[in-house]
Amino acid sequence: MGEDQGLVDALRAGDEAAFVELVRRYQPALLRVAEATVGSRAVAEEVCQETWLAVVKGVDRFEGRSSLKTWLFHILLNRARSTATREQRAGRADGEAVERFDAKGAWIDPPEPWADRVDDQLTAEVVAEHVKALLPDLPDQQRQVVLLRDVEGLGAGDVATILGVTDGNQRVLLHRGRARLRHLLSLEVGGER
Repeated sequence: MGEDQGLVDALRAGDEAAFVELVRRYQPALLRVAEATVGSRAVAEEVCQETWLAVVKGVDRFEGRSSLKTWLFHILLNRARSTATREQRAGRADGEAVERFDAKGAWIDPPEPWADRVDDQLTAEVVAEHVKALLPDLPDQQRQVVLLRDVEGLGAGDVATILGVTDGNQRVLLHRGRARLRHLLSLEVGGER
């Protein structure tokens, strides 16, 4: 957290370069989680903008009890949940969800490879495409835990804090989410989906 703390201190002092560095460092991950939560790239970008505004306005209240990354995701998910609720009430969420996929139904922004070896990378890329396409089939909390733990690499305690659940509940949600993804993948491989 040392480098992040230096950026937080600089941001508190009004250093624009510190803000630019924080956005460069965390925007891609925030955007991935926001898009998976709200179902639309355009709405996810709005959620990220709201998150960064909240960070700038609230940086003086950041006490460092959690990591900066945890604090950012906590703000983002609060904004994403309220935005998703507003969008659903307005009847827009489903109409914009199509943006996530190309004409063939594959994700536009595939996840990063899971392995370093070439053969494993090729297999992982194919599996990752399928997993990413199946994420929307998970219940909201399972999807959020899987994204934060497996895609963004956050620790169990941080994810529990961000989502406001117990560590045990976070483990159950992760286990169930992974199990559901495995089941859905097996249906896809077996041609039943």
